[in-house]
Amino acid sequence: MRGKWVFIAPLAILGMLAFMTLGGFLVRELWNWVLPSLFGWPQITFWKAVGLLGLCRVLFGGLGLHRSGHSRFRRRMAERMGERMEERLEERYVQMTPEERERFRQRLRERFGFGPSPGESRG
Repeated sequence: MRGKWVFIAPLAILGMLAFMTLGGFLVRELWNWVLPSLFGWPQITFWKAVGLLGLCRVLFGGLGLHRSGHSRFRRRMAERMGERMEERLEERYVQMTPEERERFRQRLRERFGFGPSPGESRG
């Protein structure tokens, strides 16, 4: 296993350097081609372009490389938000009078396109 890492580690470093070089070159060329003529902003150097690429990585995360860690985080957040919303709705629903509950149900049906409940008749 150790022999495998001895071969893979230098390739990984070379891959990262190639990505940084190509990415920095592309960002610099695109910046210097578009932004000075549109907005009058100054041209940038290769190292500023690499820094901009790194900043985008920090701010926006991944540059298209989304790993399962991001999706797990989003899934947990969605679950927590759903639980909180359910708790809040339940608290408010319990405090409603039967007339308020019926008006609430009716507004939900109208809003989301549901027909009348099975026990109700359309009249």
